[in-house]
Amino acid sequence: MAVIVQKYGGTSVADVARIQNVARRVKAASDAGDQVAVVVSAMSGVTDQLVKWVREIAPHYDATEYDTVVATGEQVTVGLLALALQELGLKARSYLGWQVPVRTDAAHGKARIEGIDGGAIKALMASGVTPVIAGFQGIGPDGRVTTLGRGGSDTSAVALAAALNADRCDIYTDVDGVYTADPRIVAKARKLAKITYEEMLEMASQGAKVLQTRSVELGMKHRVPVQVLSSFNDLPGTLVVDEDVIVEQELVSGIAYNRDEAKITLIGVPDRPGIAASVFGPLADANVNVDMIVQNVSHDGRLTDMTFTVARPDLQRTMKTLDQAKNMLKFERILSDSNVAKISVIGVGMRSHAGVANTMFKALAEKGINIQVISTSEIKISVLIAEEYTELAVRALHSAYGLDND
Repeated sequence: MAVIVQKYGGTSVADVARIQNVARRVKAASDAGDQVAVVVSAMSGVTDQLVKWVREIAPHYDATEYDTVVATGEQVTVGLLALALQELGLKARSYLGWQVPVRTDAAHGKARIEGIDGGAIKALMASGVTPVIAGFQGIGPDGRVTTLGRGGSDTSAVALAAALNADRCDIYTDVDGVYTADPRIVAKARKLAKITYEEMLEMASQGAKVLQTRSVELGMKHRVPVQVLSSFNDLPGTLVVDEDVIVEQELVSGIAYNRDEAKITLIGVPDRPGIAASVFGPLADANVNVDMIVQNVSHDGRLTDMTFTVARPDLQRTMKTLDQAKNMLKFERILSDSNVAKISVIGVGMRSHAGVANTMFKALAEKGINIQVISTSEIKISVLIAEEYTELAVRALHSAYGLDND
């Protein structure tokens, strides 16, 4: 008998018919002998509507009350799914985050899970009850409801699986697995049977929308096998596992892209010790995350140009913060460009193979695509290019690394 956590996203529970479809999937797993706990999101579009109402009432809203409002979406879904399961003959009961409890820190709107006591849920499952748990939410140290931010239901599910020592966490969504590239862009993109936690973490952080980054981090930390499946068909999914589970590693597992980038360049910054801290310190204080960074020092060593990227929604806040710090930083001028995209080549096989970067640069050059910024990690190479070349670059790299082959 396996212990399985199943998570269903908003599109999977978008209406009553789909909730009933989810109930049938849960019952099938239960009938097969598995102990199942279910985590669900709000119905598709509901959270967006709740957020819209909050902003209409209070543009500069209290984050604590924001959480009180937006957490209600999951309350509807868990109750409806519990009822649907009861109609199929299962003993099901719904639970909100604070009832489990899912304990978080006090960062309302983007709380992080600090712990889940799985004992009560384990006992319920052992007694034949199917718990249906609200994702995306928990309870803070002050006893108030908290929410985990966008994609937080994935994190809830993996955290619950870790707390239950579950055999697997199945994430049901509107795609049937992890592909070598976005199938909407690359017709020859292939679904991966398995992918490592590290590769999935890089793909999630570089723009792939299949799994939320924090959920992959949790899975890797607690060694919870995570499977991505479609709730609309019965096709095999993609299993996210330890590297040693995959016998033969591909050189490159996938090509990811992110259009949600903006480039900023500070021209003529005095090159002195601590200047980087002076630039990026105020941005950190303004809660702006900086990604790719390149620094070019002038030939006489007096001045430097600094180029870096931020999330596109943070561009105006970044420009305002830097402008306010201009007298301290003493840069000559500032340039910005929001028409850029980041393209990433990802694969653990890079660790033991040379020439991966050269293949990327050559493939882009052959298509006449100029590289603006480059950054690397042990299993990833990312470049910044003009946004208009995004699809061409993804297709070219998918072919260059042999991912088009069956």
